[in-house]
Amino acid sequence: MQDIARSLNVSKSLVSFVINGHGDDKGIKAETQKRVLDKARELNYKPNHIARGLRLGKSNTIGLIVADISNKFYAKIARRVEEVASANGYNVIFCSSDEDPEKEIKLIDMLRDRQVDGLLISTTQKESSFFTSLKKEQFPFVLFDRQFPRLKTNYVGVNNQEATREVVSRMIRHGYENIGLLKITPSHLSSVREREAGYREAIKAQGLMFRSELVKEIGFDNIKHDTANALESWLKSDIHLDAIFSINNNISVACIEYLKSQNLRIPEDISLVSFDDIDLFRLIDPAISALAQPVEDIGERAVKILLSQIEKSEESIVQEVLRVKLITRDSCFRDGNKIDVNDSIEKQLSVHI
Repeated sequence: MQDIARSLNVSKSLVSFVINGHGDDKGIKAETQKRVLDKARELNYKPNHIARGLRLGKSNTIGLIVADISNKFYAKIARRVEEVASANGYNVIFCSSDEDPEKEIKLIDMLRDRQVDGLLISTTQKESSFFTSLKKEQFPFVLFDRQFPRLKTNYVGVNNQEATREVVSRMIRHGYENIGLLKITPSHLSSVREREAGYREAIKAQGLMFRSELVKEIGFDNIKHDTANALESWLKSDIHLDAIFSINNNISVACIEYLKSQNLRIPEDISLVSFDDIDLFRLIDPAISALAQPVEDIGERAVKILLSQIEKSEESIVQEVLRVKLITRDSCFRDGNKIDVNDSIEKQLSVHI
């Protein structure tokens, strides 16, 4: 800006007003503004947003941290976050933690060094202490998809436990008794714990005995291999598995692939229901029954809550639990009858603390 000012024989403050869009407010002639902007283009002027953020205390940039940005669930959330942020004059920096707690903290530190105004995080932390510190600092952040139940902080997600309990209960009422549960690591994640708790509650409520051998843990970084091993162990046992409930769309895809490789038919040999719905599930034959999360709504609500916090228009803590919808397709039925449900299982809650 100093070079522009010197070459045009005007003040640096005048150049600053024009470049930052305040020329009209300051009564600067249109001709002068044009000269400044032309010279800026000629000199290939690029604003230093970090320096500007330090000066103004605001960068109009937010950070988004998820486990894996290539996962369809997170990719759709990221896209909606970007749309809403852009409409409100904010840019977004996307990061993947790879379910590594240490990497997540490094990413948060990096983003804060880059002067982001706030963070959206699907956390992989086991303990809430790091976010307790962020909260004490009054640094704006919103957790989504995963939370710490005892930490009162902004959060957007779904009622995993109730949805899982309801759909597994309905599977049992339709004749399925040996329902395998495939869960993802890390097992301490709130979404994983809640979905497993819903499965256990359904088993108990329907008068069946919980069997630990029907629960298998799948490694986040080895989904295809671990899923194949889990299914192989079930099929070689005397369990007589008749259905699978998968708590993750990537695990569900691995299930489909393995069963197909073994010439096992869905649902004639084994039925399948997935938590999370993706486009593939409605396009393949048979189409896969799934619990569909309101993915775009999660992204939109999370970023709007964060922006309100940044702009100080929302002082209270907001926690929102959105509806999950059971989409019944051909992968889960007995005697030709699908699970006769296609409705919203959960109530939406919006809590201001």
